[in-house]
Amino acid sequence: MDCPIPNAVVPVAGLGTRLLPATKSQPKGMLPVARKPIVQYVLEELGRSGVRNVLFVTGQGKAAIENHFDPDTGLMDTLRRSGKDDLLLELDFEKLGLNILYTRQSVQRGLGDAILHGESFAGRDPFIVALGDSIIGLKGDSTACRRMADAFVEHEAEVVIAVEEVPPERVRFYGIVDPGGDGDLFPIRTMVEKPSLDVAPSRLAVSGRYVFSPTIFDMIRSVRPDRRGEIQITDAIRRVAERGGKVLGVKLRPEEKRHDIGNMPSYFETFIEFALADPDHGERVRSHLIKVLGVPPGKQL
Repeated sequence: MDCPIPNAVVPVAGLGTRLLPATKSQPKGMLPVARKPIVQYVLEELGRSGVRNVLFVTGQGKAAIENHFDPDTGLMDTLRRSGKDDLLLELDFEKLGLNILYTRQSVQRGLGDAILHGESFAGRDPFIVALGDSIIGLKGDSTACRRMADAFVEHEAEVVIAVEEVPPERVRFYGIVDPGGDGDLFPIRTMVEKPSLDVAPSRLAVSGRYVFSPTIFDMIRSVRPDRRGEIQITDAIRRVAERGGKVLGVKLRPEEKRHDIGNMPSYFETFIEFALADPDHGERVRSHLIKVLGVPPGKQL
């Protein structure tokens, strides 16, 4: 089923400095999580949500992303001759029915600027933004983008944001929303970027998925860069709310945990979770972890 908002922008231009040296010569989005690179989970999520056109906002040294999604006829022929049809299916990105485009953010000026690079692509239509370093759900099978698109259309919103409740000690690492109601769909009064717990309006953190009307581009242009020279999308969304625009929050479901691959600990944790869930090799990984950790016989990991 097609999504009511068929266009999505996926920013993948970040340098990934917190994952060095792994990201020195390859994009963060191409780091493997179990069987697939991070960005493949994101693309498959969008495809399942009914998105049809995807723009990757890339940067210097990101050609591996383009190479990954380009058809490799030589590899396909080799797998076909070897009778490895199961691997052929894993590499058949065309089955997603997506038109994939690319543009470059030549200078690192933050997420707001990266989204601004999608203006020509989106035109005067609403669009989804899915961060290329965040997997939603253990298998990337979230329906959040579809629910957000439906809410955007039904409620004539200007911005819809996916949110997830985070532990108190994690509040200071995220953009936190000020909810104007309860439930799984609610209005957002404003947002605060990485607040301390004592001033945070809630523990509902922005979770890497957005739907925007094209008015967001003017809001981004009106935002002043922060002390690092970056344009924060949080500031632009706050301006939408301050001008009376309708900003809504959609809560992720319990099975839609956000895996934010922003640093080494979160990358290690995500890899292990996905490896344990692998239908073919998960039990072997679990047995190995039990052995490595010295778990006593009879106890569960």
